[in-house]
Amino acid sequence: MDRALLEESLGLLSPRFGSPRGGVPPVLPDGTPGYAELWRAALLPNCPRLLPAPHSAAWGSRARWVTPRGEPDLGALHRDFGDAVVPVADCAEREYNSNPKKQMPMREFLSYWQETMSQDHSSSPRPCLYLKDWHMCKEFPDYDAYSTPECFSSDWLNEYWDAVHSDDYRFVYMGPRGSWTPFHADVFRSYSWSANVCGRKLWLLYPPGQEEALRDHLGNLPYDVTAPDPWPQDAPAKKPAPWDTAGGARSASGAAQLRQRGQKPMEVIQEAGEIIFIPSGWHHQVHNLEDTISINHNWLNGCNIDLVWSFLQSELRAVQKEIGHCRSGMSNWAEQCQCIMKACTGINYVEFYSFMKLIAERRMEFLHERMDIPGPRCAAKSSSTGPDHSRVGEAGEHGELTRLGNWHAAFDLMRVQEVLVALQGDSDFGLLPVDSLPKRPEQLQMDIEHVIGNMGRMPTAEEGAH
Repeated sequence: MDRALLEESLGLLSPRFGSPRGGVPPVLPDGTPGYAELWRAALLPNCPRLLPAPHSAAWGSRARWVTPRGEPDLGALHRDFGDAVVPVADCAEREYNSNPKKQMPMREFLSYWQETMSQDHSSSPRPCLYLKDWHMCKEFPDYDAYSTPECFSSDWLNEYWDAVHSDDYRFVYMGPRGSWTPFHADVFRSYSWSANVCGRKLWLLYPPGQEEALRDHLGNLPYDVTAPDPWPQDAPAKKPAPWDTAGGARSASGAAQLRQRGQKPMEVIQEAGEIIFIPSGWHHQVHNLEDTISINHNWLNGCNIDLVWSFLQSELRAVQKEIGHCRSGMSNWAEQCQCIMKACTGINYVEFYSFMKLIAERRMEFLHERMDIPGPRCAAKSSSTGPDHSRVGEAGEHGELTRLGNWHAAFDLMRVQEVLVALQGDSDFGLLPVDSLPKRPEQLQMDIEHVIGNMGRMPTAEEGAH
């Protein structure tokens, strides 16, 4: 990122702080875009994009997990991962608005998949199973499966979770033709990118806000937007495949009901090797049209951190509404709401602040070194603690910051600062015991302002790469 792109980005994002972004552009492969091109075409406008197969052509997974016919190489997968225990969903069962998962040995799942493929997916008495949300990279950190596309390398979410040695948001999916993922939006309203190692997917995409017209009289979103009744009280006994003749007629019935509400999804067919970018807040449903293996990251950065903050505020309001009748009897109302929010959403306000603090301190440390800024240094370690698969290549002590450059670090700090101001002005955050935090928000804000105030000292000769 250079200074011009930083100023362009801030000009586009800041006036729309906290508001949904995203139109409905055509999603077409348009060459092999570079970092700045995709930043402008996808991240800034919050629009989906489909990257062509050359972006994944050199991946080890595409060489080792795929047969010459373009099908999943089950023998190779058994050889490399047969002893692993993996999460497998039953696509015919419904638990709330998702498919329940259970742990299963990889060899058992591959045996099922082989049986299903040998019967042409049509006559197997077994339910449709889908290996999904497998943290393969965490379990096999030295396995060379892929490298993160450079245009998606500014990834605060996995940077933070790697640093605190907790979970990650890097997944592998494997499933037969007919496996699917119900209607949803991604965790924290993060971005996601998904690459087809082999196979084909159908994506049904709804821009932010369109999902509101899909709610039933109780406010519930559909489980399956292709079902004959998108708002059933009970789970369907069997999920019809969208490509089946009978299933197609049934699916059209549900789609017709949604069209009557004025909601028609963007439909995208993703081919083998292609990588799709799903923006913040876009609800979607996904169907495997062939036997498919895919790699997926959830991630966020300075372009959508405001949307994540707005989502967290809405999640807290939902918790407060749900248990509002208990408020008068609770002495620790604010803390209790945060505990419930953490259990339901996966993060609360204090952890979100800790997340932003780590991201900011790493960038301030990086810029202190690059710019020789006077004053105290940040205590945070900047180097990446994550496995190499999360990088685009070795980029030195500071990981991807070295590659992305000074101006990108400055952009990140400015975006953290915007959300930090909003966080401090939030009345619910003000009720929390922030005195026990290692660094109070106002001090972090002063530190950021000090670094940004020295922007004029920043060297620019090496910043032309992006």
